[in-house]
Amino acid sequence: MTPGDFDDPTPDGGTSDSRAFDGRGVVVTGGGRGIGAALARAFAAAGARVAVNDLDAGAAHAVAKECAGTALPGDAASAEGIADLVGRARAELGEIDVWCANAGVAPVGGADAPAAAWTSAWEVNVMAHVRAAELLLPRWLERGEGRFLATVSAAGLLTMLGSAPYSVTKHGALAFAEWLSATYRHRGLRVHALCPQGVRTDLLASTGAVGEALLAPTALDPADVAEAALDGMRAERFLLLPHPEVADYCRARATAPDRWLTGMNRLQQGLERSELL
Repeated sequence: MTPGDFDDPTPDGGTSDSRAFDGRGVVVTGGGRGIGAALARAFAAAGARVAVNDLDAGAAHAVAKECAGTALPGDAASAEGIADLVGRARAELGEIDVWCANAGVAPVGGADAPAAAWTSAWEVNVMAHVRAAELLLPRWLERGEGRFLATVSAAGLLTMLGSAPYSVTKHGALAFAEWLSATYRHRGLRVHALCPQGVRTDLLASTGAVGEALLAPTALDPADVAEAALDGMRAERFLLLPHPEVADYCRARATAPDRWLTGMNRLQQGLERSELL
């Protein structure tokens, strides 16, 4: 990252196009609720043809019905699940123009978190993105066009106290998105990393008292996050920051890392004194 990632709204000199998604085929994983459902609705409102994926088939069908889209329930993390989802999406949409790698898990725990929690976070938060890109890139590069949206969270830019698996894997998701953009931008691939802080979703609720203390006070509605995401994509931004203050935190972390870590550790101590950790 460079300061330009925060300061220049259109790093490629592009301009916001209100019809950028009209008629486009969009897949949203984890689209049955929360940010995913809001993204599906926002893309549909922008004229896209939307396929909604979720492990919860009922939720996927409900959101797809709202969007006049297609429900594609199933696993969006394993190699077999991704291959099946990409195949079904292509059959329904013809072409996949935008892939929203939105499904995520947020297990709590530190270095002592169970191995299963680390495995689940790695598979869903990182490898799902890698596996989708592996299948999508050949056609996108042949066409010279494609978009990959990764729901990373501010934890991928900063960290999330109380959850080592979430913080580490979200850093991995951001790193992979950066690599995709750096490697294929000149070949028409546009990559976006959506990095909100707290969002009023079931995922935030699952983080318990720590999430309530750290994130709930400034939490946004999923619809606001989706609106910020589409606006940023239209403007060809890589980093999509629904909470603008995250840019300031990133600058502080980059320019004075020891001071930033000291501040985070003080926050950790405060949580421990409050018995939230």
